[in-house]
Amino acid sequence: MPKVEVNLSDDVHFRFERMVDEEFVTEEQAVEELLTAGLEAYNAGTGPADDRSGFEEGIEGNLFDTDEGDPSERDTL
Repeated sequence: MPKVEVNLSDDVHFRFERMVDEEFVTEEQAVEELLTAGLEAYNAGTGPADDRSGFEEGIEGNLFDTDEGDPSERDTL
């Protein structure tokens, strides 16, 4: 199993130790589960377009709508 070394601030280390004591059996289990959850959360929005909601697709359509023609050709007020 690969080993990783990290430097944590005292505050983060204290919070981690408290979480290990309250919610996990071992420190190794806590590290593995927290890293896995963090990686899954980080990658949550990078799936295929089929995973997006209609709302997200609507926003994207509005942002990149090129059907209106060249803006320089529009009538000005």
